[in-house]
Amino acid sequence: MQLPAKPHGILDPESRAFYQSAMRALQQDGVPFLVGGAYSFSRYTGIERHTKDFDIFLRQEDAQAALDSLARAGYLTELSFPHWLGKAFYGESFVDVIYGSGNGIARVDDLWFTHSTKAVVLDIPVLLCPVEETIWSKAFVMERERYDGADIAHLLRARAPVLDWSRLLRRFGPHWRLLLNYLVLFGFIYPAERDLIPRWVMDRLIAELQHESRIPPPDEKVCQGTLFSRAQFLVDTEVWGYQDARLLLGSMSEREIEYWTAAIDSEPPTELVRPVVSE
Repeated sequence: MQLPAKPHGILDPESRAFYQSAMRALQQDGVPFLVGGAYSFSRYTGIERHTKDFDIFLRQEDAQAALDSLARAGYLTELSFPHWLGKAFYGESFVDVIYGSGNGIARVDDLWFTHSTKAVVLDIPVLLCPVEETIWSKAFVMERERYDGADIAHLLRARAPVLDWSRLLRRFGPHWRLLLNYLVLFGFIYPAERDLIPRWVMDRLIAELQHESRIPPPDEKVCQGTLFSRAQFLVDTEVWGYQDARLLLGSMSEREIEYWTAAIDSEPPTELVRPVVSE
């Protein structure tokens, strides 16, 4: 499906040129990537946000090639967090080179590309991240300084009728409670639109909840809160004796967790932006 180009309003010329140059460099070097973040979100929802970053998503095996390509284009690059993120910088703007998620779960794989959407971003033909995978990755972002629940609600409002719900359920897999959480919240946020969520999806998830409530809970003390906040559940794993779900699932190693945790105090707060709704 080809989505029409939409104007992005006010974006300073230097940032625009940087983002265009980055995309062209990757395309010329044959590095497959998807556009995500604010630019894909605006295409799917009509809500535009202008930030100092531009998100590209790719397979982990292509991450170093992408950083090398951007370095040859003249930009400073770094492998910020080896388990999921690299960056390229130009002035105050930067390109995020994303191949997973901070918790190590939502890794970019072939299905992201198989179900991507054709679009034009900043006058350049590209592929956008699929809505289903965008919802999946955003569902695990629940930090004090950032919560992507509103993004998920807006994506559902705009795209629920055409979502591949079976694939979305498979993406969440054992984390189905998290999906149910957002679908329940959607009905709270938009009472008049709650029927956008297929009844069979709600019935299936509620049946899973009812089934789980009838079986004994696991004996292991596990904290899965670390899957959506690297900071807020440290007391559980470091003081109260809960096992870190990231280690049990094998989504992250101890070294990766230590590095990811150590960066909490060194990262600047997320820039606040005001969205613009395109009708």
